[in-house]
Amino acid sequence: MRFATDRVLFLAACAASLLPLAAQAADGVEVTPAMTHDHLPSLRGTMPKPDDYDGTKHEKEWKKIPHVDSGRFVQDAATQGTHVTGAASTIAGMGFDGVGNGFTGPQGKFTVNAAPPDTTGAVGATQYVQWVNSSFAVFDKTTGQAVYGPVAGNTLWSGFGGPCETQNDGDPIVKYDRIANRWVMMQFAVPSGGPYYQCVAVSQTSDATGGWYRYAFQYTNFPDYPKAGVWPDAYYVTFNMFSGNSFAGPRLCAYDRNSMLSGAAATQQCFQLSTSYGSVLPADLDGATLPPAGAPNYMLSKGSSALNFWKMHVDWANPANTTLSAAVSLPVAAFNAACSGGTCIPQAGTAQKLDSLADRLMYRLAYRNFGSYESLVVNHAVAVGTTRKNTYAAVRWYELRNLTAATPTVYQQSTYAPDSTFRWLGSIAMDKMGNIALGYSTSSSTLHPGIRFATRLTTDALNTLSNETTLLQGNGSQLQNLSRWGDYSTMALDPVDDCTFWYTNEYLPSNGTFNWSTRIASFKIAGCQ
Repeated sequence: MRFATDRVLFLAACAASLLPLAAQAADGVEVTPAMTHDHLPSLRGTMPKPDDYDGTKHEKEWKKIPHVDSGRFVQDAATQGTHVTGAASTIAGMGFDGVGNGFTGPQGKFTVNAAPPDTTGAVGATQYVQWVNSSFAVFDKTTGQAVYGPVAGNTLWSGFGGPCETQNDGDPIVKYDRIANRWVMMQFAVPSGGPYYQCVAVSQTSDATGGWYRYAFQYTNFPDYPKAGVWPDAYYVTFNMFSGNSFAGPRLCAYDRNSMLSGAAATQQCFQLSTSYGSVLPADLDGATLPPAGAPNYMLSKGSSALNFWKMHVDWANPANTTLSAAVSLPVAAFNAACSGGTCIPQAGTAQKLDSLADRLMYRLAYRNFGSYESLVVNHAVAVGTTRKNTYAAVRWYELRNLTAATPTVYQQSTYAPDSTFRWLGSIAMDKMGNIALGYSTSSSTLHPGIRFATRLTTDALNTLSNETTLLQGNGSQLQNLSRWGDYSTMALDPVDDCTFWYTNEYLPSNGTFNWSTRIASFKIAGCQ
């Protein structure tokens, strides 16, 4: 059944520009219905949207946020400065190229027209879905072969009408909702001058090439850098909001998951934070054990040698009962952001530096309930060295526990810097045994950008990673006048065994600009079964 035609969507958007967008509940939460929703009977039966590549290459804007940092240069007291060989080895699984320049699948060939790729992916029962800024593909996870794609991202909204169909703007996220065995895919649509939209699709089955329920949620300010987490009571989505070029603060939203799983009308409930806080991540569920009944979603941002922590609990029946706790500051070992939050990552054979994205926490904020305790892991890029002018980028990672307390515990923290290679753009997760895997980009003045990961066995000494492994060493560097890199990478857990990690990130097969490729690889830590 179709709930909105193109004309209805257009009239609704016009009406929204004349009327208040959100209803205000007593506690300040804003409640907004999806502007439109419908269903797509089958992605396989949908004509792919035409490639909008016109020969023009463009660099996607990095909308920087005011990052809070230590006021002076500090020695990183949490640094792990040596390589460690851990007790448990890693077992390699699949390894294959994802969507990138020249990648060819059932729907044709992909040509890079933008940078960076915003590499995201998730693993389901039988498939792996990867999305880069303008295209996605579905892979058979046992063979690594593309079974669908690459197609333009807005193919998923064919026939939907409005900017979700006509725009293909990226900043994508792919999730696998293992509670319901469904896929969740989203990207924003940001037409010039607004209003702006988050376009969300929820699959009707565990087959990403089948039917989908589709939604469009509207925003007045520019909803940059959306990040999503699956939770039992909602899909939690966070944004960095911008009014023009001015940062307007983070926006924390919950989408009505139960309604979206059935294709029913859905609303969002959102809180707007002030510019005192930077980019916020929502907790994202891993594992078969759900959070305790009624547990809020946990949210985190980077502060000045601290982490800011919130709890958001949504009430769909009575939004006046929806709550967002006051921010709690969790002190951590003092740090400076890598590259002072900007661009300084060196590469072999060129003076061109790469962006650090060190002004924010990196996706995901991975949550797991072990029964006797709950855990969150997250990471960001910091500066390690002897002076401010003599530093290199390293990955700072944390594990938080005691989440239900007024002030959660920073159970362990460490900066992984076993040598002077630059490490950044990390993504971290835990398997069902409590083992940790952290994937990231690597580069130096003598090294092309590559992809590595390090692990921690649950019985290893606290605050340490071990067994650094190279997933792929790139053969090229990004050349003059293109600094944009990554924006994010993604570490995900296989829902079938809850042991196998799947990681995706970008690399260059040769020197150049706008010629990036991506890699998808799986592995597990020996002993997890």
